[in-house]
Amino acid sequence: MTDFKALILAIVSPLVDHPDALAVSMTETDRFYEYRLAVHPDDVGRVIGKQGRVAQAIRTIVYSVRVQGNKRVRLIIDDQPAKTLE
Repeated sequence: MTDFKALILAIVSPLVDHPDALAVSMTETDRFYEYRLAVHPDDVGRVIGKQGRVAQAIRTIVYSVRVQGNKRVRLIIDDQPAKTLE
């Protein structure tokens, strides 16, 4: 199977100011391979773009990669990263 994590990071890393804060996690459901992209709070606007155009372009590239079987790929961009416990 294609390495979607590497693909997503290769696309998003040049766009952000904090590439070390990028994290991609994958969960598998009965219909989807869901990839969740977490970005630094300062970089959310850069990844989503005006009117969501950058996010849509990223999704178009990721969704165009062929996957074996009946499952589809879904990319979720976390604009509210998990809060750290203090």
